[in-house]
Amino acid sequence: MQKLVPTAAAVFAAITLCGAQSTAAQTAQYKRDVPDSLAKAATVTEAVATAAAQKRVPKGTIQAMELERENGHLLYSYDFKTTGKSGIDEVNVDANTGKVLHVGHESPVTEKKEAAADAKEAKAKMKSAPHTP
Repeated sequence: MQKLVPTAAAVFAAITLCGAQSTAAQTAQYKRDVPDSLAKAATVTEAVATAAAQKRVPKGTIQAMELERENGHLLYSYDFKTTGKSGIDEVNVDANTGKVLHVGHESPVTEKKEAAADAKEAKAKMKSAPHTP
């Protein structure tokens, strides 16, 4: 009987480890920008929004996701990279309804311009932020 106890413990440990690895595999493998203040306002979970976005670009791989306010909407914005296709496909999902608001393609040139604009905006925010000694 004692011989079964270590075996059962070993099986339980193996199942637990496999479950932990499975959970880790489900963790986002892409760049995420989800401010806490916006996450609290979202009524649709990231998982639901991700599923809706992935349906629109089924052969794409998510490269980045951002929860942001844009044009009065709180939305999840996804960037997908599709093998054999230059640029990215962007999908915006309303964070309160789960409805896909926009699907579009950005060329590498457009991506570069958008990144430069985002960097400029971030720099401006840093300058305007109050400094504490």
